[in-house]
Amino acid sequence: MNLYREGYGSVKGIVGPLLLVSGVREAGFGERVLIETPDGLRTGQVLQVDGDLCAIQVFEGTMGLHSGGTTVWLERDIVRIPVGISLLGRVLDGRGRPVDGTPLAFVEKTIPVNGLPLNPVARTSPNAFVETGISTIDLMNTLVRGQKLPIFSGAGLPANRLAAQIVRQASVPGKDTSFVVVFAAIGITAREARYFLDDFEKTGALNNGVFFINLASDSAVERLLTPRMALSVAEYFAFEKGYDVLVVMTDMLHYCEALREISAAREEVPGRRGFPGYMYSDLASLYERAGCVHGCAGSVTQIPIITMPDDDMTHPVVDLSGYITEGQIVLDRNLHDRGIYPPVNVLPSLSRLMNKGIGKGRTVPEHRSMADQLYAAYARSRELERLKLIVGEEGLSPLEHRYIRFGSAFEKQFVNQGESRRDLLSSLEESWKSLAELPVSELYRLPDDLVSSRMARGKED
Repeated sequence: MNLYREGYGSVKGIVGPLLLVSGVREAGFGERVLIETPDGLRTGQVLQVDGDLCAIQVFEGTMGLHSGGTTVWLERDIVRIPVGISLLGRVLDGRGRPVDGTPLAFVEKTIPVNGLPLNPVARTSPNAFVETGISTIDLMNTLVRGQKLPIFSGAGLPANRLAAQIVRQASVPGKDTSFVVVFAAIGITAREARYFLDDFEKTGALNNGVFFINLASDSAVERLLTPRMALSVAEYFAFEKGYDVLVVMTDMLHYCEALREISAAREEVPGRRGFPGYMYSDLASLYERAGCVHGCAGSVTQIPIITMPDDDMTHPVVDLSGYITEGQIVLDRNLHDRGIYPPVNVLPSLSRLMNKGIGKGRTVPEHRSMADQLYAAYARSRELERLKLIVGEEGLSPLEHRYIRFGSAFEKQFVNQGESRRDLLSSLEESWKSLAELPVSELYRLPDDLVSSRMARGKED
């Protein structure tokens, strides 16, 4: 640590999690600082520089600080995290410190938490199917290696349960090694943290990943640091060690609320619902760290989890995340209330990179046409459910009744798979069972020869 004694100044004020210091010479944006107080040492980061006046984020919070007897030292370095293979199986706090207090062993080097910029020309298009073991994702909203695919969830819906299931099940078919998981919990409760750690320990996922836990009781400043720590570790394993890395970040709403708190303390002009106007670019600086690089065997695949306040998909955090990322998986409260798990509503869900990872030579030739058939039939069944409320059952034709039966079978058999893992072929089989409720003439999105062979096989069975 290089302390620059002439770099300290006098504390002019304390605003929320920020320390305002004047008389600082040659401070740099993002520079680490050491704060010496009569009660001990704290750490921070330069957030804003205006002449000799600095705004400093204090990682431990500003509670108990006062201007008298407080000295700020510049460390002439940015925030870094130590990395090495020994990180696997470790649980760290939001600032990269081991939760159990045991120092990290065999550290290879330290890297900046803001990551190293990638040459856009060096990036390659994601093109490998990732099997999550969840039918509504694998068959209808396929995740591709190197993609960023968020989960939009209402409050109280089992997004955390779904995330834990994806962590223990996800794999790239054809590869002997499974994903290295980097899990970042942002602003969660102690009960939620215990749930994740217990689940990962029970299933063995804990031994194949790096886990960052930032609790709701930790400072807002640390919430801004947690996902950057996690993504820096992911980039190290992916682009330097050649691993396929799955990054799960929950909950990005808590991250953005911390961003809003810091922005309000800086007295910035608020944007939509009080969030700062630069939230789009800030989120992009995190989401765009997913991808594949030419000549590198590794990849970074992201699954951010975002809570929708009041189930509102137009909320700024949800809305902007949808623009930056490559689709979304939407959890539905009505499905959840009917006991269906995972309660994925496939109609508003979308994977924009799905076509790059499916089809002949990647999954199965009929993958796209089967997904289209299921979408079309399920959308029709939902429309007819609403129509039935108006005209009654007697007002529907026999074919329309069959569509309603298909919708019920689709939700109960295909969507409602529980905690069990389904490979893609099992998901296809379940889709055929649901489509059996419809006449062959309605399976017009599937190739005729495929439908004929399936019907012939069904007669033999």
